[in-house]
Amino acid sequence: MSTFTSPSGAGLGLRRALLGDLLEMAPGAVDFLECTPDNWIGVGGVYAEHLDRLAARHPITCHGLSLSLGGPQSLDLDLLRGTRRFLDRYAVAIYSEHLSYCSDSGHLYDLLPIPFTEEAVHHVAARIRQAQNELGQRIAVENISYYAAPFQAMSEIDFINAVLVEADCDLLLDVNNLYVNAINHRYDAEKFLAALPAQRVTYLHVAGHYDEADDLKIDTHGAAVKPDVWTLLHQTYQRFGPVPTLLERDFNFPPLSELLAEVEQIKQLQQLACPVILEARHA
Repeated sequence: MSTFTSPSGAGLGLRRALLGDLLEMAPGAVDFLECTPDNWIGVGGVYAEHLDRLAARHPITCHGLSLSLGGPQSLDLDLLRGTRRFLDRYAVAIYSEHLSYCSDSGHLYDLLPIPFTEEAVHHVAARIRQAQNELGQRIAVENISYYAAPFQAMSEIDFINAVLVEADCDLLLDVNNLYVNAINHRYDAEKFLAALPAQRVTYLHVAGHYDEADDLKIDTHGAAVKPDVWTLLHQTYQRFGPVPTLLERDFNFPPLSELLAEVEQIKQLQQLACPVILEARHA
Protein backbone atom coordinates (compact mmCIF):
# COMPACT_ATOMS: atom_id res chain seq x y z
CA MET A 1 0.00 0.00 0.00
CA SER A 2 1.26 3.49 -0.87
CA THR A 3 1.80 6.15 1.81
CA PHE A 4 1.72 9.31 -0.29
CA THR A 5 0.14 12.50 1.04
CA SER A 6 -1.98 14.88 -1.04
CA PRO A 7 -0.17 15.52 -4.34
CA SER A 8 0.93 18.84 -5.74
CA GLY A 9 2.19 19.98 -9.11
CA ALA A 10 1.12 18.50 -12.45
CA GLY A 11 -0.17 15.02 -13.24
CA LEU A 12 -1.26 12.86 -16.15
CA GLY A 13 -4.25 10.58 -16.60
CA LEU A 14 -3.46 6.88 -16.18
CA ARG A 15 -5.00 5.20 -19.21
CA ARG A 16 -4.50 1.54 -20.15
CA ALA A 17 -3.31 2.56 -23.62
CA LEU A 18 -0.45 4.44 -21.95
CA LEU A 19 0.54 1.77 -19.42
CA GLY A 20 3.70 0.68 -21.23
CA ASP A 21 4.95 4.23 -21.71
CA LEU A 22 4.11 5.21 -18.13
CA LEU A 23 6.02 2.24 -16.72
CA GLU A 24 9.11 3.34 -18.67
CA MET A 25 8.70 7.03 -17.84
CA ALA A 26 11.63 8.80 -16.20
CA PRO A 27 11.29 9.55 -12.46
CA GLY A 28 9.92 13.05 -11.83
CA ALA A 29 8.36 13.40 -15.28
CA VAL A 30 4.96 13.81 -13.60
CA ASP A 31 4.06 14.63 -10.02
CA PHE A 32 1.11 12.23 -9.83
CA LEU A 33 -1.16 9.98 -11.90
CA GLU A 34 -4.95 9.99 -11.94
CA CYS A 35 -7.06 6.88 -12.53
CA THR A 36 -10.76 6.07 -12.60
CA PRO A 37 -11.44 3.49 -9.86
CA ASP A 38 -14.63 2.37 -11.64
CA ASN A 39 -12.39 0.88 -14.36
CA TRP A 40 -9.95 -0.78 -11.95
CA ILE A 41 -12.00 -2.21 -9.09
CA GLY A 42 -11.76 -5.99 -9.21
CA VAL A 43 -9.17 -6.00 -12.00
CA GLY A 44 -6.40 -8.56 -11.48
CA GLY A 45 -3.58 -10.09 -13.44
CA VAL A 46 -1.02 -8.07 -15.32
CA TYR A 47 -3.10 -4.88 -15.26
CA ALA A 48 -3.26 -4.95 -11.46
CA GLU A 49 0.48 -5.59 -11.32
CA HIS A 50 1.14 -2.60 -13.56
CA LEU A 51 -1.11 -0.39 -11.45
CA ASP A 52 0.69 -1.48 -8.29
CA ARG A 53 4.06 -0.69 -9.85
CA LEU A 54 2.94 2.78 -10.91
CA ALA A 55 1.33 3.47 -7.52
CA ALA A 56 4.61 2.58 -5.83
CA ARG A 57 6.34 5.30 -7.86
CA HIS A 58 3.73 8.06 -8.02
CA PRO A 59 0.94 9.46 -5.85
CA ILE A 60 -2.45 8.43 -7.21
CA THR A 61 -5.54 10.61 -7.44
CA CYS A 62 -8.94 9.21 -8.43
CA HIS A 63 -11.72 10.55 -10.63
CA GLY A 64 -15.03 8.70 -10.78
CA LEU A 65 -17.35 8.34 -13.76
CA SER A 66 -20.31 6.26 -12.62
CA LEU A 67 -21.59 7.54 -9.29
CA SER A 68 -24.31 9.69 -10.87
CA LEU A 69 -24.42 12.24 -8.05
CA GLY A 70 -27.37 14.07 -9.59
CA GLY A 71 -29.35 11.00 -10.61
CA PRO A 72 -32.86 10.04 -9.47
CA GLN A 73 -31.99 6.51 -8.28
CA SER A 74 -30.32 5.65 -4.98
CA LEU A 75 -26.55 5.88 -4.91
CA ASP A 76 -24.73 2.66 -5.81
CA LEU A 77 -23.50 1.59 -2.37
CA ASP A 78 -21.56 -1.36 -3.77
CA LEU A 79 -19.64 1.02 -6.01
CA LEU A 80 -19.01 3.38 -3.10
CA ARG A 81 -17.74 0.58 -0.87
CA GLY A 82 -15.51 -0.77 -3.62
CA THR A 83 -14.23 2.73 -4.24
CA ARG A 84 -13.43 3.20 -0.56
CA ARG A 85 -11.38 0.01 -0.54
CA PHE A 86 -9.57 1.19 -3.65
CA LEU A 87 -8.84 4.63 -2.15
CA ASP A 88 -7.56 3.02 1.03
CA ARG A 89 -5.37 0.54 -0.84
CA TYR A 90 -3.62 3.25 -2.82
CA ALA A 91 -3.65 5.97 -0.13
CA VAL A 92 -5.65 8.30 -2.37
CA ALA A 93 -5.95 11.78 -0.89
CA ILE A 94 -7.99 13.35 -3.74
CA TYR A 95 -11.16 11.71 -5.05
CA SER A 96 -13.49 13.56 -7.39
CA GLU A 97 -16.71 12.97 -9.29
CA HIS A 98 -18.81 14.89 -11.79
CA LEU A 99 -21.52 17.35 -10.83
CA SER A 100 -23.90 15.57 -13.19
CA TYR A 101 -25.87 12.35 -13.56
CA CYS A 102 -25.29 9.38 -15.82
CA SER A 103 -27.93 6.81 -14.86
CA ASP A 104 -31.66 6.24 -14.52
CA SER A 105 -32.59 2.57 -14.16
CA GLY A 106 -29.35 1.82 -15.97
CA HIS A 107 -26.30 3.69 -17.21
CA LEU A 108 -26.85 6.32 -19.89
CA TYR A 109 -23.19 6.45 -20.95
CA ASP A 110 -23.01 10.22 -20.86
CA LEU A 111 -22.56 12.95 -18.26
CA LEU A 112 -25.81 14.88 -18.28
CA PRO A 113 -26.39 18.31 -16.73
CA ILE A 114 -28.47 18.75 -13.60
CA PRO A 115 -31.22 21.42 -13.67
CA PHE A 116 -30.00 24.62 -12.03
CA THR A 117 -32.73 24.84 -9.39
CA GLU A 118 -32.89 25.05 -5.60
CA GLU A 119 -34.58 21.64 -5.47
CA ALA A 120 -31.69 20.15 -7.44
CA VAL A 121 -29.19 21.82 -5.09
CA HIS A 122 -30.80 20.09 -2.10
CA HIS A 123 -31.01 16.75 -3.95
CA VAL A 124 -27.41 16.58 -5.15
CA ALA A 125 -25.95 18.09 -1.96
CA ALA A 126 -27.60 15.38 0.14
CA ARG A 127 -26.17 12.71 -2.17
CA ILE A 128 -22.69 14.23 -1.99
CA ARG A 129 -22.86 14.22 1.81
CA GLN A 130 -23.93 10.57 1.72
CA ALA A 131 -21.06 9.71 -0.62
CA GLN A 132 -18.58 11.50 1.64
CA ASN A 133 -19.86 9.55 4.64
CA GLU A 134 -19.56 6.24 2.79
CA LEU A 135 -16.06 7.05 1.54
CA GLY A 136 -14.85 8.49 4.83
CA GLN A 137 -13.35 11.55 3.15
CA ARG A 138 -14.24 14.79 1.41
CA ILE A 139 -14.74 14.68 -2.32
CA ALA A 140 -14.39 17.29 -5.04
CA VAL A 141 -17.13 17.72 -7.63
CA GLU A 142 -16.34 18.77 -11.19
CA ASN A 143 -18.04 21.43 -13.28
CA ILE A 144 -19.05 19.56 -16.45
CA SER A 145 -19.29 20.78 -20.04
CA TYR A 146 -22.88 20.88 -21.30
CA TYR A 147 -24.55 21.95 -24.52
CA ALA A 148 -28.19 22.27 -23.50
CA ALA A 149 -29.50 22.96 -20.01
CA PRO A 150 -32.67 21.16 -18.85
CA PHE A 151 -33.81 24.15 -16.77
CA GLN A 152 -32.06 27.20 -15.31
CA ALA A 153 -33.75 28.94 -12.41
CA MET A 154 -30.29 30.17 -11.39
CA SER A 155 -26.99 30.66 -13.15
CA GLU A 156 -24.38 27.91 -13.42
CA ILE A 157 -22.02 29.68 -11.01
CA ASP A 158 -24.76 30.23 -8.44
CA PHE A 159 -25.81 26.58 -8.71
CA ILE A 160 -22.26 25.29 -8.23
CA ASN A 161 -21.60 27.59 -5.29
CA ALA A 162 -24.85 26.61 -3.60
CA VAL A 163 -24.01 22.90 -3.94
CA LEU A 164 -20.49 23.43 -2.55
CA VAL A 165 -21.85 25.19 0.53
CA GLU A 166 -24.77 22.84 1.26
CA ALA A 167 -22.76 19.66 0.63
CA ASP A 168 -19.62 21.06 2.30
CA CYS A 169 -17.43 19.57 -0.42
CA ASP A 170 -14.60 20.76 -2.63
CA LEU A 171 -14.46 21.74 -6.30
CA LEU A 172 -12.54 20.12 -9.11
CA LEU A 173 -12.39 23.04 -11.52
CA ASP A 174 -12.10 21.79 -15.08
CA VAL A 175 -10.58 24.79 -16.85
CA ASN A 176 -11.32 23.47 -20.33
CA ASN A 177 -14.95 22.85 -19.39
CA LEU A 178 -15.15 26.41 -18.08
CA TYR A 179 -13.73 27.75 -21.34
CA VAL A 180 -16.07 25.61 -23.47
CA ASN A 181 -19.15 26.56 -21.44
CA ALA A 182 -18.22 30.26 -21.42
CA ILE A 183 -18.04 30.28 -25.22
CA ASN A 184 -21.09 28.10 -25.82
CA HIS A 185 -23.33 29.82 -23.25
CA ARG A 186 -22.00 33.36 -23.69
CA TYR A 187 -20.64 34.21 -20.26
CA ASP A 188 -17.39 35.67 -18.91
CA ALA A 189 -14.97 32.98 -17.72
CA GLU A 190 -12.92 35.44 -15.65
CA LYS A 191 -16.02 36.62 -13.76
CA PHE A 192 -16.87 32.95 -13.16
CA LEU A 193 -13.41 32.42 -11.64
CA ALA A 194 -13.78 35.50 -9.47
CA ALA A 195 -17.08 34.21 -8.06
CA LEU A 196 -15.71 30.82 -6.96
CA PRO A 197 -14.76 30.29 -3.29
CA ALA A 198 -10.97 29.94 -3.34
CA GLN A 199 -10.84 27.67 -0.29
CA ARG A 200 -12.90 25.00 -2.08
CA VAL A 201 -10.90 24.88 -5.33
CA THR A 202 -8.57 21.98 -4.50
CA TYR A 203 -7.88 20.33 -7.86
CA LEU A 204 -7.87 21.25 -11.55
CA HIS A 205 -8.29 19.50 -14.88
CA VAL A 206 -7.12 20.82 -18.23
CA ALA A 207 -7.69 19.19 -21.62
CA GLY A 208 -8.17 19.77 -25.33
CA HIS A 209 -11.39 20.44 -27.21
CA TYR A 210 -12.70 20.60 -30.77
CA ASP A 211 -13.56 23.92 -32.46
CA GLU A 212 -16.83 23.20 -34.23
CA ALA A 213 -17.28 26.95 -34.84
CA ASP A 214 -16.23 30.26 -33.32
CA ASP A 215 -19.23 30.07 -30.99
CA LEU A 216 -19.40 26.29 -30.49
CA LYS A 217 -16.68 24.27 -28.73
CA ILE A 218 -16.91 20.52 -28.06
CA ASP A 219 -15.11 19.02 -25.07
CA THR A 220 -13.27 15.94 -26.39
CA HIS A 221 -10.13 15.16 -24.33
CA GLY A 222 -8.70 14.01 -27.65
CA ALA A 223 -6.41 16.88 -28.63
CA ALA A 224 -3.71 19.16 -27.29
CA VAL A 225 -4.69 21.99 -24.96
CA LYS A 226 -5.64 25.13 -26.93
CA PRO A 227 -3.80 28.47 -26.47
CA ASP A 228 -6.89 30.22 -25.03
CA VAL A 229 -7.25 27.46 -22.43
CA TRP A 230 -3.59 27.84 -21.43
CA THR A 231 -4.32 31.56 -20.93
CA LEU A 232 -7.35 30.77 -18.78
CA LEU A 233 -5.28 28.27 -16.76
CA HIS A 234 -2.71 30.99 -16.11
CA GLN A 235 -5.52 33.29 -14.89
CA THR A 236 -6.81 30.45 -12.71
CA TYR A 237 -3.42 30.09 -11.01
CA GLN A 238 -3.29 33.84 -10.45
CA ARG A 239 -6.64 33.59 -8.66
CA PHE A 240 -6.17 30.34 -6.71
CA GLY A 241 -2.46 29.61 -6.67
CA PRO A 242 -0.68 26.54 -8.11
CA VAL A 243 -3.48 24.06 -7.41
CA PRO A 244 -2.61 20.45 -8.36
CA THR A 245 -3.55 20.03 -12.02
CA LEU A 246 -4.26 16.98 -14.16
CA LEU A 247 -3.71 16.85 -17.92
CA GLU A 248 -6.57 14.78 -19.37
CA ARG A 249 -6.20 12.81 -22.59
CA ASP A 250 -8.62 9.97 -23.29
CA PHE A 251 -7.94 8.98 -26.92
CA ASN A 252 -5.97 9.97 -30.02
CA PHE A 253 -2.82 9.64 -27.93
CA PRO A 254 0.34 11.31 -29.26
CA PRO A 255 3.84 10.13 -28.27
CA LEU A 256 4.30 10.33 -24.51
CA SER A 257 6.90 13.06 -25.02
CA GLU A 258 4.17 15.39 -26.31
CA LEU A 259 1.96 14.75 -23.30
CA LEU A 260 4.90 15.32 -20.95
CA ALA A 261 5.64 18.61 -22.72
CA GLU A 262 2.09 19.72 -21.84
CA VAL A 263 2.61 18.56 -18.25
CA GLU A 264 5.79 20.64 -18.18
CA GLN A 265 3.86 23.65 -19.47
CA ILE A 266 1.46 23.24 -16.54
CA LYS A 267 4.41 23.24 -14.14
CA GLN A 268 5.82 26.39 -15.71
CA LEU A 269 2.50 28.22 -15.32
CA GLN A 270 2.28 27.06 -11.71
CA GLN A 271 5.75 28.45 -11.02
CA LEU A 272 4.80 31.78 -12.62
CA ALA A 273 1.80 32.02 -10.28
CA CYS A 274 3.79 31.54 -7.07
CA PRO A 275 5.36 35.05 -6.91
CA VAL A 276 1.99 36.65 -7.71
CA ILE A 277 0.27 34.77 -4.88
CA LEU A 278 3.05 35.46 -2.38
CA GLU A 279 3.01 39.16 -3.24
CA ALA A 280 -0.77 39.31 -2.80
CA ARG A 281 -0.58 37.58 0.59
CA HIS A 282 1.98 40.04 1.90
CA ALA A 283 0.32 43.16 0.46
